[in-house]
This record gives sequence, structure tokens and C-alpha cells, in this order.
Amino acid sequence: MKKKTIVFLVGLMMTVGLMTACPDRKSIAEIESNPSKYQNKTVVVAGVVRDAYGLNIPLTNIRGGIYKIDDGTGSIWVFTEKSVPSKGTEVGVKGKLQNGLNYNGKNYGLGIYEEDRKFRKK
Repeated sequence: MKKKTIVFLVGLMMTVGLMTACPDRKSIAEIESNPSKYQNKTVVVAGVVRDAYGLNIPLTNIRGGIYKIDDGTGSIWVFTEKSVPSKGTEVGVKGKLQNGLNYNGKNYGLGIYEEDRKFRKK
């Protein structure tokens, strides 16, 4: 009986921790309509990669770039230090919203510095 209670409480604590740690997914239109509300805060968006520019040299730590994600309500640039996903890939992105996103000497305006990325399973 005591073991079941402990397992239940640990599970409950983990569930509550995950729910409070993950920000809600936002539409890109919602972010673009009031960017100051989300400035320097963690946001989560999901959509399809429309443009991608980057560098990935296998067997080295040289990688990174920028890609545009479109969720149907709008599109936003995402800067990554990981490999850049291919065009047409469905992804979910978590990261900090910044104004004045720069990559390779070009300013892309409002964008997200990627912290984590998930791919949609097919």
C-alpha cells in the first residue's frame, strides 16, 4: 500500500512539473500581433519549414543556420546552432523570441533562438 502511494505521488509531481515547465503553444499570428508581450520569453510554435539556410559539415561540430517556419497564420524565422531542417519538414520549436535576429550579416527581424525542436512523426 505504501509503495503504491509513493509511486502515485512521484507520478503526480512529475506531471505537475512538466505542465508548469512547458509554455503553451502560440500561433505565429498571435506572437506577431503583440511581440513585446513575448520579447525575451520562451515560446512554442509548430508548423512547416518553408525556407532554410545553413551549414552542416558531417563529423564536425560545424553546423547551424536559420529557417522559416509557417503555421498557416504566419511565418517566423528560427535561428539554430544545430543542423537546419529540410524544407517541407513539420516541426515544433521552443525558444526565446528576439527582435533583430541576425545570421550571416543579414537581419531577419522578429525571430526565435531555438532551444529545442521536435519533428512530427509520420
